[in-house]
Amino acid sequence: MGNTDRTSPDRTAVARDRDSEGRARNARPRDGLGRPLPYGAQGVPRQPEGVVRRPEESVAEAQRLLDGGRPFHAHEVFEDAWKSGPREERELWRGLAQLAVGLTHAARGNVTGGARLLRRGAGAAQQWAAEAGAGPRPHGIDLAGVVAWARELAAEVERGGAPVDPAARAPRLRKPA
Repeated sequence: MGNTDRTSPDRTAVARDRDSEGRARNARPRDGLGRPLPYGAQGVPRQPEGVVRRPEESVAEAQRLLDGGRPFHAHEVFEDAWKSGPREERELWRGLAQLAVGLTHAARGNVTGGARLLRRGAGAAQQWAAEAGAGPRPHGIDLAGVVAWARELAAEVERGGAPVDPAARAPRLRKPA
């Protein structure tokens, strides 16, 4: 059937984009908040997937993307750290990824999803620190400051309801020296 697959007598689905190993990958260009654009549109460069970085490199790259108003892309950096890092740190990185997705949703104007993910990520990061017996700055991350930022932003998003500027509201992952 060419580019389509028959899924039911009443519905036709477009074949999914696949990578060289056959995994589903959406090749559509994306805007700075990760929203898919039409094929052929000019999007922003995507984060390469599966990059293994040292934790400090992950934090620095995510901060660069957050500062640039690209929290969706920062989430992908945190997700790589979550998937490639040591098992005992996965909840930390997963929580940070959720915070970045929460900021993404808040910037898109999704009040409920933004607030929920900001709180979920803050809770996951805080719980990880408590269970791991981590110090206040794992990998240089100001975890208490990031958790406070997330909870404050979640409350602000719920009060205001308007999309937030992701660059202006980006968290400071590390305290300034």
